[in-house]
Amino acid sequence: MDISTGVVLAAGEGTRLRPLTRTRPKPMLPAAGRPILEHVLDVLVDCGIERLCIVVGYRRERIQSHFGDDFRGVPITYVHQKTQLGSAHALEQAAPVVDGPVLVVNGDRVIGEPIVDDVRTAFDGTPTLAAIEHPTPSKYGAVEVSDGRLRSFYEKPAPSAGPFSHINAGVYAFDRAVFETIERMPRPSGELQLPTVVETLLENKAVHAVETAGLWVDATYPWDLLAVLRELLEAGAVAIEEREPQVWVADSARVHEAATLQPPVVVGPDAEVAAGAVVGPHVAVGRNVTVGANTTVRDSLLDSDSRADVGSILCDCVLSEAASVGPGVAVPGGPGDIRVGDDIFEQQRLGAVIADRATVGGGATVTDGALIGVGATVAAGVVLEANVADEAEVVR
Repeated sequence: MDISTGVVLAAGEGTRLRPLTRTRPKPMLPAAGRPILEHVLDVLVDCGIERLCIVVGYRRERIQSHFGDDFRGVPITYVHQKTQLGSAHALEQAAPVVDGPVLVVNGDRVIGEPIVDDVRTAFDGTPTLAAIEHPTPSKYGAVEVSDGRLRSFYEKPAPSAGPFSHINAGVYAFDRAVFETIERMPRPSGELQLPTVVETLLENKAVHAVETAGLWVDATYPWDLLAVLRELLEAGAVAIEEREPQVWVADSARVHEAATLQPPVVVGPDAEVAAGAVVGPHVAVGRNVTVGANTTVRDSLLDSDSRADVGSILCDCVLSEAASVGPGVAVPGGPGDIRVGDDIFEQQRLGAVIADRATVGGGATVTDGALIGVGATVAAGVVLEANVADEAEVVR
């Protein structure tokens, strides 16, 4: 049964990625020089999807203004999930605007074309999902599959629950009957998630599960964005033409002849890399970014309009939109223990997150995976070892 419509669930904030998601939804966070959601739409269009429905919610204007009415000539319809009440509730919002069967994917997770193709090919009207091997199934929805059918489904099981090898990849195919199922289901907590719907469908009838493989990367916490970047660069999932093996430089970028680009690395449009700078490996330099002279950037993501000034050193760092670090700033990198809310995550590879419009003054040092909030200011010469709230100022 052919599927021509793709529904993309992109309404959530991604609270565990704060402060990066204070100003935009998780699907619009950068991944190898462009938003995560753009990678997702690329795959759907490459797989032959002819109509796109994007379910938007939190800071939806960031998505709608970026993509407009179509993507690569494929029309987009936007549906607003006014209150984030789960992934099944998000899909339910699309019911009035889609006809026939739908392919459903998450807009905040990069997936490979083979995964989508395999689900589309296997779909015969029976609910179908993609199952992929994963080293840590307990973080996601573990599944048991045999003979092309889903046998059991365990939503984020404890590691002791069993020897699982496959997870639910979050790529589904449904006919329109799924909307009737969602409408009938109880919602004691007010929310309804798609895995719960799949469990209900499994009780009542067969659910197909396609064992597949391909690129599948997810960011749950800020340091995961660096892991996503590494995966995408290694896979060559970059929209800019390759200048030399694993070195992608936009035509409008300016890279000084005395600068060094160490692969894999991508330099976006209108970016500038000055003389003596060493950039890479595993670095994405976004649109209109400035990398100053004699600056070193390694295993880092520099988002659009950000600036790393002369002689700075950034390792395992996320420099977000319009953020800047002054001359001689040092972010030596992880691993270290990172506090997110009330939780401490030990030995994570993250030097720092410097959120939108935040500034770090010249000669400062940032350690221990500090999360510097939106619009915050760290004065020159400060040694920072703790998180900084949005709009806060840290002085000597």
